[in-house]
Amino acid sequence: MSEILSIVIPAYNEERTIHLILDKVKQVELIGGLQKEIIITNDCSKDDTEGAIRRYMDANPGLNIRYLKHEVNQGKGAALHTGIKHASGKYTVIQDADLEYDPAEYNILIKPILDGYADVVFGSRFMGGKPHRILFFWHSIGNKMLTFVSNMFTNLNLTDMETCYKMFRSDMLKSLTLQEKRFGFEPEVTAKISRIPNVRIYEVGISYYGRTYAEGKKIGMKDAFRAIYCIMKYNIWAR
Repeated sequence: MSEILSIVIPAYNEERTIHLILDKVKQVELIGGLQKEIIITNDCSKDDTEGAIRRYMDANPGLNIRYLKHEVNQGKGAALHTGIKHASGKYTVIQDADLEYDPAEYNILIKPILDGYADVVFGSRFMGGKPHRILFFWHSIGNKMLTFVSNMFTNLNLTDMETCYKMFRSDMLKSLTLQEKRFGFEPEVTAKISRIPNVRIYEVGISYYGRTYAEGKKIGMKDAFRAIYCIMKYNIWAR
């Protein structure tokens, strides 16, 4: 039986783009004979995200999609927790519902795991020769500062802790007790995965097609301050 990659997608007010990202996921041919399991958690969207998802499922009955939803908005982290809980694949990757990250690069992420070198692979927007959209100077400085502070405590040398694209062996990811319900997911999961004995973490360069706020970008300065708090909470106070 083929092994499965679980693609966990949190969705909030993505009516306009969810079908586009699902088209991209559908088109990916995974290496190693892997099959795809798509798990979408609708975090109580105010638009017709649910209708868009259900119409896509009806139009693509052969695609393995599992649709979950929250009755109350809980945040991106909570949507990820729900998706991870229901993932059945041997491997799990996080995929935002927007168009900032390219599913065609799943194979770049999974290769070090399938080759037996890695247990976890981070996709970095700040390394390699892949294209990335030029946006938001202070966001890039903030991302690098958060990564630097996180690295100080985890003793990793990541270039992009805040990246969406993180590929895991599912057994390792499911072994973590994750708490952050909003954008604190990234520093929390990084801190906790780094403390698994003998874990092998790799990083590969990926593309980045960033969105402006007018195009639907959601993360802001308050989330950066929360990330700093989470770095301290899960690296110092939780030990």
